[in-house]
Amino acid sequence: MSVSFPESKKIAAVTGSRRGIGLAIARELGRAGYFVLVSGTRSREDSLSILESLKQEGIACEYIPCDISKEEDRRRFFDTVSEYGRLDVLVNNGGVAPKQRLDLLETTEESYDFLMDTNLKGTFFMCQKAARLMLELQKKQLPEYAPRIVNIASISSYTSSVNRGEYCISKAGISMVTKLFADRLAECGIPVFEVRPGIILTDMTAGVREKYEKLIAEGVTPIRRFGRPEDVADCVMAAVSGKLDFATGQVLNADGGFHLRRL
Repeated sequence: MSVSFPESKKIAAVTGSRRGIGLAIARELGRAGYFVLVSGTRSREDSLSILESLKQEGIACEYIPCDISKEEDRRRFFDTVSEYGRLDVLVNNGGVAPKQRLDLLETTEESYDFLMDTNLKGTFFMCQKAARLMLELQKKQLPEYAPRIVNIASISSYTSSVNRGEYCISKAGISMVTKLFADRLAECGIPVFEVRPGIILTDMTAGVREKYEKLIAEGVTPIRRFGRPEDVADCVMAAVSGKLDFATGQVLNADGGFHLRRL
């Protein structure tokens, strides 16, 4: 792939953005004027309808296939990104849930590795590769270049769910990944943030919607409604706005107040 692109056009890449939270994030970034690199594990051909839908909304975008659990995919992803000449924002949203929710005493190594390879290892090395590229791009003195990284974790980073323990561990790991890269890149002027979605109405929660509807009605979240993908996207937009750069490492809770400790 060879691209000719104006170096003044800001670029945002969002993993796991074919649907749900990732697509909402891509849409909001596009509306804000970014050229958006949509990404997922499916091929570009399978994603043409998504690109067309975004373009009909006036959003400039392209698609890069990437399974973030695979090193060769991560490498190809950033090789492609580098051809655009800049990367202003990386949103690490790509992730998976357990194929089957099992009690902690029944969790399999296969499921554990599946979650860790994508959610934790994938996010870590996407951050690493993005940071290396961003540091190289800083040397080019691109116009208005202020790169940022945002990792999408979950309230499961700190909330026990004993029927999907491997998911909780993977998301807790992402929280530490955010801290580590925020610390390492602070002196380089690259802020790193974490957004923690709560109970968000997506395909991933569709199978347990009835359970969550009951919990929400009973007040598990102070704001008694399902979260929307757009609620998460709003937090991402706050993180990349430049208004929070001095708060690098900050966690933004898109959870309807779930994180509040109440009596």
